[in-house]
Amino acid sequence: MKIRFLGTHNAESKDTRLSSFLIDDVLAVDAGSLVSQLSFPDQKKIKSILISHGHYDHIRDIPVFAFNNYAHTTKVYATKETISIMSNHLIDGVIYPKFTQKIPFFLDEPSLEFVIIEPFNQINIDDYKVLPLPVNHTIRTMGFEITSKEGSTLFYTADTGPGLSALWEHISPDVLIVEVTFPNKLEIRANNSAHLCPKLLKRELKVFRRLKGYYPQIYLVHLCPILEKEIQKEVKEISKELNTPIHIAQENQSVVI
Repeated sequence: MKIRFLGTHNAESKDTRLSSFLIDDVLAVDAGSLVSQLSFPDQKKIKSILISHGHYDHIRDIPVFAFNNYAHTTKVYATKETISIMSNHLIDGVIYPKFTQKIPFFLDEPSLEFVIIEPFNQINIDDYKVLPLPVNHTIRTMGFEITSKEGSTLFYTADTGPGLSALWEHISPDVLIVEVTFPNKLEIRANNSAHLCPKLLKRELKVFRRLKGYYPQIYLVHLCPILEKEIQKEVKEISKELNTPIHIAQENQSVVI
């Protein structure tokens, strides 16, 4: 399984991109920077898209992807609530065309097909087993355990606050892709907005180790760029304390498991 990080931040700039990554070039997970980071041929390789929740930095490129890849239908998997957000506020026939329908002057067939997912209900998407698991965020959000046909497994927390320990018994990932948005000085803000800081992450990881007996490879995403240096310093400290590497994912970085 190859993981290619497209966007690893919560704000966009010349050097940072919004949340999105690819698995084996064919399965996209979140779509904040799905189009802006890929060539047209690379976009065409994508067979399916998983969306964790309906916040803009995770769905922004969905309609542009649909426009660019109008010649075939791509399935987009998300909860009913997330599909409603995309249908009513983005692909609504006003801001963008309704790409889930035929459009006489443009689409002979829909370029997107929405597929509803449910928590704890494992589904097969192409060659992958996907288990959606609910996480603690300000709107309904799913993390995903994704397993390849060869048996490699990752778990992506998506945007989440404390409470991941309730999910650890359900998963055994080789790689953990987890959000950390704020430094420790903003712990209250992290809690109130259902995000993590290094201090809160440490608590969750300690429970993982106690329950599972190991640490997976850990990659952090969704960092606030203007606070990243401070977050990096604190992550280095907890990595040393837990005696396990914790990596901060970078745009266009690839990881093979």
